[in-house]
Amino acid sequence: MDQLIGFLGAAYLWVKAAHVIFIIFWMAGLFIVPRYYVHHHETTAGSAEDRAWIEREDRARTVILLPAMILSWILGLALALHVGAFAQGWFHAKFLLVVLLTGYQGWISAFGKKLARGERPLSGKALRFLNEVPGIFTILIVILVIVRPF
Repeated sequence: MDQLIGFLGAAYLWVKAAHVIFIIFWMAGLFIVPRYYVHHHETTAGSAEDRAWIEREDRARTVILLPAMILSWILGLALALHVGAFAQGWFHAKFLLVVLLTGYQGWISAFGKKLARGERPLSGKALRFLNEVPGIFTILIVILVIVRPF
């Protein structure tokens, strides 16, 4: 119950629940959008199918990915401040991974714009490999949060 003391007070558990919910949405977006790119990459630029993928990807980025990331950050920072996480080693590692994951999201957003312009700068195999990035980061972040190895 020590967690209930601090600026969030009794709202702490609600903020924590909301943070986990929006992390799930964020990760869903980070898993689906690169998978969309794998399928989009195989279409002919300018085709009806290409335009349909562009629309799907844009919707996923603007309706799911961006709002979920922003809310995850806001809620996560509130929780970190509430519990004094910035003084803990495990949190520094987690924070770095979340910053890198945010950068990955920026990269996939920029990559989607290239696909929309008809550019195909990476192979399908490279896209499939890059699709694994969020899963690896998720494993590491969950271990840091739950196990707190340092």
